Amino acid sequence: MAQINVAELFKQTRLKLKLNWIAGLNGGSNSLTSETVSKPSLALIGHINFVHPNRVQVLGCAEMDYLRSLKTADADGAIANLYSTNLAAVIVANGEKVPESLIEEANSRNTPLFTSTLRSPELMDILNHFLAQAVAESVSAHGVFMEVQGFGALIKGEAAIGKSELALELISRGHRLIADDIVDFYRISPERIEGRCPALLQDFLEVRGLGILNIRALFGDNSVKPTKPLDLIIQLVMADKQSPEQLNRLSIKKLHEEVLGVKIAKVQIPIAAGRNIAVLVEVAIRNHMLLLRGINATKQFTQRQQREMKKQQLIK
Repeated sequence: MAQINVAELFKQTRLKLKLNWIAGLNGGSNSLTSETVSKPSLALIGHINFVHPNRVQVLGCAEMDYLRSLKTADADGAIANLYSTNLAAVIVANGEKVPESLIEEANSRNTPLFTSTLRSPELMDILNHFLAQAVAESVSAHGVFMEVQGFGALIKGEAAIGKSELALELISRGHRLIADDIVDFYRISPERIEGRCPALLQDFLEVRGLGILNIRALFGDNSVKPTKPLDLIIQLVMADKQSPEQLNRLSIKKLHEEVLGVKIAKVQIPIAAGRNIAVLVEVAIRNHMLLLRGINATKQFTQRQQREMKKQQLIK
């Protein structure tokens, strides 16, 4: 599980969430290890099992009304309950006035305390989405990641097999580059893997003989994209290195490869002189679309062949 600290969270979301850092200034290094943002109503009452470490706790209208309804000593006790585990940060939403005891407790425990004018449901939705991406499990892979006909395709293969040249031809045909050479993949939901381009490599493609190309400058803003879900892996292999099993033209066995525990469909395309690999990639994507709709051309052909064989047997 990836981590992000509170200072980075504040830096990346302060404008969108309208955050103001008012206390606990020394707690910027606190780590966030969960994408869950909590509203700890029960924790204020004393049920400390509902306070989870390393999370952001949001106090909305209901929580602040409850604190205001208590006597000073009881309110201090409720705030102590809230801070009784290692909170990453606390956000007071809805532009609510912050009690002095909440500020003092944040400073004494080095827990960042923020205020925001956003309504708590809206704030939590934005923050949950941000944290789901920021702390997602991740892995880096070698290859070229492209958006082809709306699908995220990772093109893999041995060094010098022609991945970048293929990517360049696909870009010239109107498809989009996400990342060349290194792709960072994040598991942002149980069944979804998202590929992102490392910041250093954004917009660049290296092609042997031409060097490093700025694809955005060459082909325009629409030729690149920062992120895309991974839908299909395309493995380029030399045709003379394929095994007899791989060369079985009527094989209906589906190939898969696991990325962060998620099975991703995979297609192998043999590389040989005279083959238009860009067209084959486009057709592989189209065929993948049909398979998702339950249309399998190989099965259809095999079934038609079996029906014809049965007819011939009946005639004899």
